[in-house]
Amino acid sequence: MALRLTQRLLQTQTPFLTRGYPLLVTKEKTEDVAHTKSALQKKLTGTDIPSAQYGGRHGVTMLPGGGIGPELMTYVREIFRYCGAPIDFEVIDIDPSTEGNDDLEYAITSIKRNGVALKGNIETKSQSLTEVSRNVAIRNELDLYVNVVHCKSYPGIPARHQNIDIVLIRQNTDGEYAMLEHESVKGVVESMKVVTVENAERVARYAFEYARQNNRKKVTTIHKANIMKLSDGLFLEVANRVHKDYPELEHNNMIIDNTCMQAVSNPHQFDVMNMTNLYGTIVSNVICGLIGGAGLISGRNYGDHYAIFEPGTRNTGTAIAGKNIANPVAMISASIDMLNHLGHKEHAKVIQDATYQTIVEDAIRTPDLGGNHSSTDVVENILKILSAKRVN
Repeated sequence: MALRLTQRLLQTQTPFLTRGYPLLVTKEKTEDVAHTKSALQKKLTGTDIPSAQYGGRHGVTMLPGGGIGPELMTYVREIFRYCGAPIDFEVIDIDPSTEGNDDLEYAITSIKRNGVALKGNIETKSQSLTEVSRNVAIRNELDLYVNVVHCKSYPGIPARHQNIDIVLIRQNTDGEYAMLEHESVKGVVESMKVVTVENAERVARYAFEYARQNNRKKVTTIHKANIMKLSDGLFLEVANRVHKDYPELEHNNMIIDNTCMQAVSNPHQFDVMNMTNLYGTIVSNVICGLIGGAGLISGRNYGDHYAIFEPGTRNTGTAIAGKNIANPVAMISASIDMLNHLGHKEHAKVIQDATYQTIVEDAIRTPDLGGNHSSTDVVENILKILSAKRVN
């Protein structure tokens, strides 16, 4: 399969990222790709997305990104090595200061080959119009149309609220991140917000199906349809229509600015939230801040063919890079999600249990959680717990 896909990529006349700005999403024909089930069939019925396997091991693309990303990836690799996780990482560094997209093209080719990636946030320092956001480009090129962030409180962690359990279902490829901007006349810049029935329905159906499969009770669609009547109005209309297929679930809607206030004052009213791209960025950062900050929660990005796992708030953490104080839990949690996705559930469970014991029971916490321990203190304690575990 990998050989056929590589040959097909080499025969493609138009390179991935030379189609002009903005980046266009390509959809492979189903007869050329082995992954023919829909994302809902794959992720919500327990069927894993196929990926490259060699002798029972999985090849995974690792994109460390910038800021604290490289050091966090080092911790993940050490933990995987310690517990014998059958993962072979293909590490690809993308230099944010370089012009051109050669390294990004190589990263996308690697993800298409492996099917799965573990990713840190990638900075895009260039202001050139021909230089696309690497993070957005990867999601668009691979058609990773949905982002899932499970915001759940850890007992004993200092936070504004306790016992929060909210799942954010965020659109990845439409909305304000369409990268369609132009200067119509000098001094006047227009930025397009794109909402399509197809992508709005994919995300809404994923949210409702997720709620059904995980015994959730309510889906809340976040919008600004009172002002953006066509774009957000369409997103809300599609969600209302999809809800008719899930009569056992409660569905309500809320304006984005009120959502932020309600999330801060009474977050327990939310269960599953369905929203567009920009609103997802805002709400995920607000709720993660309420339960302990950017260093705890992981995020999952799914498409019909590929999956990428990363920290939930997508922060680079440049200001604390190299200081040994970055919280590694979010990246470790992302790696646990990846192991579960690939079917290595025993390895995922022992790492998850060791991480939970470290920050909850042993209270080994970095400064962002009110502790005085270093990043390596957290990782070393996880390794100590793993040393007493046996993984079959």
